[in-house]
Amino acid sequence: MTHRERVLAAINHRRPDRIPWDYWATSEITQRLLQHFGVADKEALLRHLGVDLRYVAGPSYVGQQFRRYADGSVEDLWGVRRMEKTVQRDRYQWTYKHVVCSPLASAESVADVEAYSHWPSADWWDYSQVREQCQAHKGYAVVNAGDRLDRTAQLKPMMYLRGMEQTYIDLRDNPAVAQAIIEHITTYFLEYNRRVFEAAGDAIDIFMMGDDFGTQYGLMVSRQMWRRFFRRGFAAYIELAHQYGLKVMHHTCGSVVELIPDFIECGLDILQSLQPQAAGMDLAKLRKEYGRDLCFHGGIDIQGVLPHGTPQQVREHVRSQVEAAGDEGGYILCTAHNIQPDTPIENVVALFEAYKEFA
Repeated sequence: MTHRERVLAAINHRRPDRIPWDYWATSEITQRLLQHFGVADKEALLRHLGVDLRYVAGPSYVGQQFRRYADGSVEDLWGVRRMEKTVQRDRYQWTYKHVVCSPLASAESVADVEAYSHWPSADWWDYSQVREQCQAHKGYAVVNAGDRLDRTAQLKPMMYLRGMEQTYIDLRDNPAVAQAIIEHITTYFLEYNRRVFEAAGDAIDIFMMGDDFGTQYGLMVSRQMWRRFFRRGFAAYIELAHQYGLKVMHHTCGSVVELIPDFIECGLDILQSLQPQAAGMDLAKLRKEYGRDLCFHGGIDIQGVLPHGTPQQVREHVRSQVEAAGDEGGYILCTAHNIQPDTPIENVVALFEAYKEFA
């Protein structure tokens, strides 16, 4: 099988020649692997590791210039200000972009939401190179995922715009404000994605959304609240992608087992990523209960085993998860999220050696 055929067989619950696997890691880990294996770039690394999926960058941003502030923070597509922060843990160091200003934090009414001048537009992107980007990965399963500025979601951008605490207050006490914000977000993403799908034609295999609905021990919002505010947009995103013949993958961290029946009813094809230390996210149990209707992606622990275990423990963890997944399709091997910079490089090497041994 080609890499693409292998992935599509798994998604369609047919037995592939082996379990397909994916690569999720921070840029720091990628750079260390490039040096370790002596390869030139990320594509060469993915080929060396035998990775079956490829993620495309998508359209180029051509909208208004992002404003920079004296404190070093920069506005993003939504007008949310972020500042680069550095984290040091033992001998490892990495950076991330921290939200320092949520521009709708002080909005008090639907009128305030409607008056916001920074709602993004699908016109702010150049889609002309999307198909060419996808075709560069012929033979692999091509995933349209965007980046953190343009990855399809609802709750996450709402929290960035409104602030996390105020978002929860809105969902309980200001439902009209919450609905107005969500409506702007979903309207934008539906039009943006439609243009991406049109530009790509048949060159995309998987459309990926990303919205965290789970914590370590349960949902971020109740199932009833999720149904009230987010199910309609979630289903609309999936329906649009299905109209273009795409499989749909949704990324969420945490424990979302309560929402899996809703995900299936909405037509979701792939649930990513399976976080094994989160409550109720045991791969074997989920496969037994929902494996006929849903493909699972992830399941390799980045909280304990990868950063703190030995290479042998990594190997045994992969073996046990492969056994839990079975060999009838419906599973894509991957870490539960990006491999973090505090992970020893020998454990990352052991991870992919185990993939090749057991998948």
